[in-house]
This record gives sequence, C-alpha cells and structure tokens, in this order.
Amino acid sequence: MPGCGRIPQRVAGSTATARARSSRARTIVDTETPIFEAWLAAYRRRGRSVGLGEWQHALGTHGGFDPLEHLEALVGGALDREAVLAEVKEATAKGCDGQPLLPGVEALLRDARSLGLRRAVASSSSCGWVEGWLARHGIRELLDVVVARDDVRKVKPDPELFLLAASRLGVPARSCLVFEDSPNGMRAALSAGMRCVAVPNALTRPLARPEVDLVLGSLAERPLVAILEALAPAATLPRQDAAAR
Repeated sequence: MPGCGRIPQRVAGSTATARARSSRARTIVDTETPIFEAWLAAYRRRGRSVGLGEWQHALGTHGGFDPLEHLEALVGGALDREAVLAEVKEATAKGCDGQPLLPGVEALLRDARSLGLRRAVASSSSCGWVEGWLARHGIRELLDVVVARDDVRKVKPDPELFLLAASRLGVPARSCLVFEDSPNGMRAALSAGMRCVAVPNALTRPLARPEVDLVLGSLAERPLVAILEALAPAATLPRQDAAAR
C-alpha cells in the first residue's frame, strides 16, 4: 500500500512518522504480489509472459506501466480488454483476500504513538483502496493522516504525496522519515528531502534502489526505538543530499 526517526520531528513512509514537536505508514499489506501474479496468469493463458523488468515500473506508482496495453502488443492484435480486466480483478481479489498485516506494522504504529510521534500513510493507490485495507485490519485509528493519489496531481516517484502528508501532519519535510518498500517510493521520499528506511518486499527485493538511510528485512526486525537510535547520529542535521528525481 502501497509512507519515524529520532529527528526533532519525523514522518515514516508509505508508512511515515513525525515528532509533533511527529509520524506515518504501504509497507502495510502485500497487495503487490497478488496483483502481479494475477497479471502473470493472464499473460500465461495467452502464451505470453511479463517480468520484473517491465513490472517494476508499476511498483509504488500509478500509470508507470500498462500491463493490458503491453499484453495487447505482445499478442499482436486486439484483446477482449473487458474480459482480461475482469479475469485479473477476480484473481486479484482472491489473492488479496486474507492477506495479513506485514510483520511489525501495528507494533511500529503503536510504539510511534506512545513516543508522541504522529503517523501517516502516503500511497499511490486510490483513497478507497487504502482506506479499505486500513479499516479491514483495524489500524485506521492509529493514523493521523492518510493521503492517496486522489489527493495529488502526481504520484511517486514524484514527491508530492509525501510533501502533502508532511504538510497535513504540520512538520517540515526535512524532519520526516519514510518507510518504503518500492524504489519509486524511495525516490519520492528522497526527492521530498526526507530520510528513508527501505523495507523491500518479495517483488522489490531484487530491484536496484537509491541509496537510503537504512535497509530492513521487515518492520519486525528492530523495535522502533532501535531504528531511531540507528538513525540518530545523522539526525541532528538537515539532509543536504536529497535526490532530485
């Protein structure tokens, strides 16, 4: 879905957090894998394939890669587009149904709240999709702000989503820390002038990513306080090296 640091104020990324003197959370539920698998099955049924080389442009963003248009080009003729979309939608729903919160998500949000950090989600998905998953897993109440593609003109890797989240949290971008699973999201965070913790998922782990402040195998790998302590030495200075992507 697809948004904490020991900085004076912070935000954590597709999970995000900020010190209010603030905090925030797509590293929440793995919906990327079922979506990719649904499209992969649709391609295979038509004797074609799609790989991460193409699919990576769809991760953490919206409109970066059109699998239907790509499939139509591969088969060299018109497809029953509505039938393909219905097939993928059904397979996606089945694949996503029952997907749990990823390890460490709820604990991180609760710990951030107990530390006085504000929390937000900034997602390139639609508001309905994001709010639905947050409500389904009972964590909407743990968030102060939710922003989605309905709220902005440009999604990740553009920084607009993160900058809007920071604005609504009432903290400067330089005081925000983002937790992100996709390279597009990481680029957006760095372009916003925020610090970034990478938490790659099964799909994004093999992909090249920009240089971030910390890489975790999951949000359960370290407690929030340990993450903040790991970032503390560099946290006293505003970052000057935000990537302009």
